[in-house]
Amino acid sequence: MSYILIVILAGTVSLFLSLYIRVKAKDAPGAKSYILVTFLSSVFTLAYAFELASTSLKEMKFWLSIEYLVMPFIPIFVLFMCMEYVGHKLKTWNYVLFVIPLTTIFMMQTNELHHFYYRTITVDRNGPFPVLDLEWGPWFYVHAIFLFVCLIISVLVLLREFRKSLWMFRMQILLMVAGLLTPIIANYFYLNDWSNGLDLGPISLSITFMFHGLALLTLQMFNVAPIARESVFESLKEGIIVLNQNHVIVDYNKAVLNVIPTMSSHYIGKPIAEALVQNPLLTEMLEEEQECDYTKFLESGAIHFRINFSEVVNKSGLYVGKIITFVNVTEKVRMEEKLRQLASLDGLTQLFNRTFFMRKSEMIFDDIMMDGGSISIIMFDIDHFKRVNDTFGHGAGDIVLTNVTSIAKENLRVTDFMGRYGGEEFIICMPETSLAEATYRANKIRQAVEESFTTFNDEEILVTSSFGVSNVNMEAGEDKYSVQQLIRQADQALYAAKHKGRNCVEIYEANEIFVQI
Repeated sequence: MSYILIVILAGTVSLFLSLYIRVKAKDAPGAKSYILVTFLSSVFTLAYAFELASTSLKEMKFWLSIEYLVMPFIPIFVLFMCMEYVGHKLKTWNYVLFVIPLTTIFMMQTNELHHFYYRTITVDRNGPFPVLDLEWGPWFYVHAIFLFVCLIISVLVLLREFRKSLWMFRMQILLMVAGLLTPIIANYFYLNDWSNGLDLGPISLSITFMFHGLALLTLQMFNVAPIARESVFESLKEGIIVLNQNHVIVDYNKAVLNVIPTMSSHYIGKPIAEALVQNPLLTEMLEEEQECDYTKFLESGAIHFRINFSEVVNKSGLYVGKIITFVNVTEKVRMEEKLRQLASLDGLTQLFNRTFFMRKSEMIFDDIMMDGGSISIIMFDIDHFKRVNDTFGHGAGDIVLTNVTSIAKENLRVTDFMGRYGGEEFIICMPETSLAEATYRANKIRQAVEESFTTFNDEEILVTSSFGVSNVNMEAGEDKYSVQQLIRQADQALYAAKHKGRNCVEIYEANEIFVQI
């Protein structure tokens, strides 16, 4: 009687697992097959309990026939469950396997006509309760071999996945393998008549799904299956590190190697600080747990990442860890830099535009004002430029502007910078430059422009230029000067150069006397 109760309990467990997964994880990889196989196992096991409780041959044969309506399909759905769990998509030809279970059902239900499945079916009343004494026919061995092959292939499918899985999935797979080995061992005992006539299959199948249930309930088997990790986690372009509540690395994907090349499975189960021991800057960023930007410098150039943090909570709402995401924003940063550059440059000459030139000049002027030093401003324009446009057209005028720009750049130092102040008017800022040096540079540019020419439609266009130069020497902390004041002074000197005949350099003096050079 106790054995019958054990069988009933085993059937009830299988039914519970079937219903549990139906409610909690019906769409997870392998879940549909798991639901079917546990339900079939429940029917098979409970029917076997009724068979054991029967006292007549007729009743026993009836329940045996019920068992064989579901049992032949169990090995197929076990195989399908394992295949789906590791990510193998079922194909049409896989369903050809149902030919053997359907044939088994036919053979069993028509056994009285041919005795191909069981040669004889009698009752053995020598034990504690009556059991069927079955003499196997040829098709029984076909069914037994088919069951064995399905279970062995299922085990091999799982073990193949075991080799490439991380430790968190290996325990799941080991529990599933242990469960599948149980009915193999049980059937070996039964086929060798070591079980006193008792069919250990129903009990062993329930034990199988209890192993799977353990993986399900304790390791959340269907919440994150290996296929989910392989197809989603590893395919993400963003680098991801998963930490538990103690900042220990639980998992990571391959994309994170772009950020941390030294990351390896060796660091799984270890604090993240150990993986970043050679990168104290990144360690500090991750410890602060604030969204931030991180730049990695390589020989091929800089790579920019946006670091995001997301908390991980369990179903009870308790904090169990966090996910660190490294989003590659290099293209975005480069685009923003390009847009900033375009916003700061004049489209034709590629010089700083007036707004950006003023902003940069003010920053440099403020630094010199704080520490003390000298700064010079040069303003110049192209003489009679309107005449060029009127004579040769605006296309020629644009070429003249770019040529004059190139000449000016060639005669500047690395520390100097230049902007387009107006139509044909240019401005140069020269930090830490004396009045004499600035005047010398202005004259070099003026002379180079005068000696050059621009070819347009096989015609040579000659132009000259006029310059105004201003300068100030400041003591540290002196604040009575400004960039705008220097520019006005240079503009006044330029006006004087125009008034005196053009193609010359004028210097602004504090007493407003202009000196022609």
